[in-house]
Amino acid sequence: MILKRALTLLSVSSCLTIYYGQEKNIDTVFVFDNQMKKVKLFHSLTTLSPADIQKNSSNLSEVLRFQSPVYIKENGRGAVSSPSFRGTTAQHTAFVWNGININSPFLGQGDINNIAIFGYDQIEIKPGGGSVIYGSSAIGGSIHLNNELSFNKGFGGLFNSEIASFGTYNNFAKGAFSNDKFSFKISGNYLISENDYEVPEKKYINRNGKFYNSTLNIGASYKMANHQTISWQSQFYDATQNYRILEESLDRTKYEAQTLRSLLSWDIDKSKFSNSLKAAYTEDNFQYFGIENAPYTSGGINKNYIFKNDFNYFILPKLNVNIIGEFQQNQGEGLGDSGVGKVSRNVGSVAGLLRYFAASDLRFEAGIKQNFVEDISSPLLYSFSGKWKANNWYSLGLNFSKNFRFPSFNDLYWNPGGNINLKSETSVQADMNNEFSVAGFTLRLTPYYMKIDNMIRWLPTPLGYWATFNTNKVESYGLESQLSYQKSFNKNHYLKLSAGYVYTKSVDLATQNQLMYVPLHKFSSNVDYQYKFLRFYAQGMFNGLTFTTSDESRKYAIYPYFVMNAGLLATLMKNYTLGFKVNNITDTVYETVEYYPLPKRNYSINATINF
Repeated sequence: MILKRALTLLSVSSCLTIYYGQEKNIDTVFVFDNQMKKVKLFHSLTTLSPADIQKNSSNLSEVLRFQSPVYIKENGRGAVSSPSFRGTTAQHTAFVWNGININSPFLGQGDINNIAIFGYDQIEIKPGGGSVIYGSSAIGGSIHLNNELSFNKGFGGLFNSEIASFGTYNNFAKGAFSNDKFSFKISGNYLISENDYEVPEKKYINRNGKFYNSTLNIGASYKMANHQTISWQSQFYDATQNYRILEESLDRTKYEAQTLRSLLSWDIDKSKFSNSLKAAYTEDNFQYFGIENAPYTSGGINKNYIFKNDFNYFILPKLNVNIIGEFQQNQGEGLGDSGVGKVSRNVGSVAGLLRYFAASDLRFEAGIKQNFVEDISSPLLYSFSGKWKANNWYSLGLNFSKNFRFPSFNDLYWNPGGNINLKSETSVQADMNNEFSVAGFTLRLTPYYMKIDNMIRWLPTPLGYWATFNTNKVESYGLESQLSYQKSFNKNHYLKLSAGYVYTKSVDLATQNQLMYVPLHKFSSNVDYQYKFLRFYAQGMFNGLTFTTSDESRKYAIYPYFVMNAGLLATLMKNYTLGFKVNNITDTVYETVEYYPLPKRNYSINATINF
C-alpha cells in the first residue's frame, strides 16, 4: 500500500515527490520543524549551512548582514542588534527555533546578538509574512533556527577553534551517534571577546565593549515503532554584554541573559497521514547592571509553556489538508525598576491549510487562522500561495497574506507609558516570485507590496515620559533579487556564486517620509571557489543611504558604504582544516546605527578537526 501510494504521488509531480519523500523518510533524518519542507514548496528561502555560518563566526548579526537580504541595526560589534525585513521593524520579524516562535514577550522581538550562532544544522531566512503558520510578528519575515537528527550514521564529531582580533576566542565542539533506532547529538560553544576596537576617523573607542556567551545544545530521537518517533531538543544559553562608555571615568554597565529552551515531540508518520505533537518550555531571564559589579538595576523573567499539534492528511493523492492547533501560556515578571510587574496571558490559535497539486507543474496552498489572545482582539488571518513551472527555464510564484503582531508585555504594562487598550498590528501583503534558470544560472526577481495598520509606537507625552499608541500606517514596497550559480569542473574545481540586490521603499503615510534605518538599496555577494584541498571565499556588501531621523535629514543620515571580507581554508589529510580570514579588507569606516561604528580591518585564524 505504501509503495502503491508513493508511485501514485510520483506521477503527480517531482516537487510533490520531494515533499512526500521528505515527509516519510524518517529512516534518514528527523526534522524538528516539519512545516519548513512544506513552506519550501511555495516560497523562496535563503538556507545557510554550518559552513556558511562559520564564515561570519563572531555573531549572528554578521551572518545575516553579509548572507541575507535583511538589514541589521547593531549598536557596535556584539552589542544590541535587531533586524529589518522589507522595510519593517524588529518587532515584525519572527525568530523560530525548531518550529516554535521565540520572540520575547517583553519586547515582542529578538535581540540577534543574544541568540546562539552555533549548534544549528540550518539557518533559513524567509522574507514575507507567515503568521498563519508561525504566529505573531511574522510580518516582514522570519528567521528559522533548525536542528536535525540523523539515523544509521554511527559516531561522528567536530572541534573548531578560532582566535581573532580584539582578544576574541571562539571554540565549538559537536558529537553525534546514531543507529537504526536511536540518534543523539550534543554541541557546545564558548565565545569571549575583549572587543576593544578603535575607529580613529570617528574618534571612537569601544571602551567596555567586552562580551561573552556560551551555548549547549542537546538532541535525541528514538523510533518507538516503524512509524512513530519521539524526539527531544534543548538549548542552554548564557551571555554577558558590556555596554560602551564614553570615558574611562564613567560607570561601567553590563547586561546578562540566560536562556533555556526545551522541546519534546511525538511524531506519527504513515502513508496517508502524519501527526506531530509538541510540548515546549522556554525561559528567558535578563538583568541590566547600571554599575557593573553592583546589584542589578532592572531585569525580567519570562516563562512560556507551549503545546502544539500539527495534523496532516492526504484526502486524495493531489489534495492535502493540514490542521495546526496551538496553546501558550506566557508568564513575565519585571525585576528592579523595569516598569513591569508580574503579568501573564493565554494565547491560542487554530489554523487550517489546504494544498492542491493540480498538475506536475502547478500547485496551490490556501490557509486561514484564528488567534485567541487574552484581553486582546485578534483578526482573522489568511494566506494564499501558488506556484507554476511554465517551462524548463521559468517559474512563477504568487503569495498573498494577512499577518499580525499582538502587543508585548512592555507595550501593555510598562509603568509609566504602557497602554492596555492597544490593538494588534495587522498587515496585508503580496509578492510575485519570478525565477529564471539558464545555463546553470538562476535569477530570482520578487517585487512585493505591504501595508501595516495600527502600528504600535512609543511617543513622547506632555507629562515628560514616553507612551505607546496605535498610530501611523506604513506602506512598504520594493524588489528583492538574487542571482546564483554553481558548478564543478573536472572533479578538482568547484565554484559557487551568489549576489543579491534589494530595493526597499518604506513610507510613513502620514508624513510620506522613509522610515528610519531602512536603506533604499542593499547589495551583497558571496563567492566560493575550491581547488582540491584549498578553498577560497569572499563576501561583499554595499549599503545605500540610510536615514536615522523621521524627517529624512541628510545631516544625520548614514551614507553609502562598501565592505568586503575574504578567507582561505586548507584541508589536510581529510580531517584537518586550517583557515585564515580578513574582515573588512577595504578598511571601511561604517556603521549601521548612528554613533556606533563597526570595526575596521581585522583578522582571524581557525582550525577544525573532524572525527
